[in-house]
Amino acid sequence: MKSALETDVLSPRECASVLKALADETRLRILESLLAEEKCVSDLVRELGCPQPHVSHHLRILRNSGVVEGLREGKQVCYRIAPIVKRALAKQEGKALNFGCCELRFPESVLATAKSRALHMVHS
Repeated sequence: MKSALETDVLSPRECASVLKALADETRLRILESLLAEEKCVSDLVRELGCPQPHVSHHLRILRNSGVVEGLREGKQVCYRIAPIVKRALAKQEGKALNFGCCELRFPESVLATAKSRALHMVHS
């Protein structure tokens, strides 16, 4: 049986997990950054100006909620937006992230980059 995160129909528990993961300024900044492109932890540390353990902690929360995926590349772990987030963005033609339980909007400048990437990834 597929999980709700795979089918885009979030149960109340999964919805709460996603909302909890997004209820932090640092995690929203990470999500915003990853909407533009895949990044390794070291890239996010530089961009956010936060210590590596702090960034890793927030990435773990985002990963556990199904919002991002981590991929090991040699000694580094790089993160990208999870398929459910790509589909949530594509549902709204790049204007918002629609998870079914809620909708999250970012500034147009962030979504413009993410829109083209998400629509391309969903159709490939």
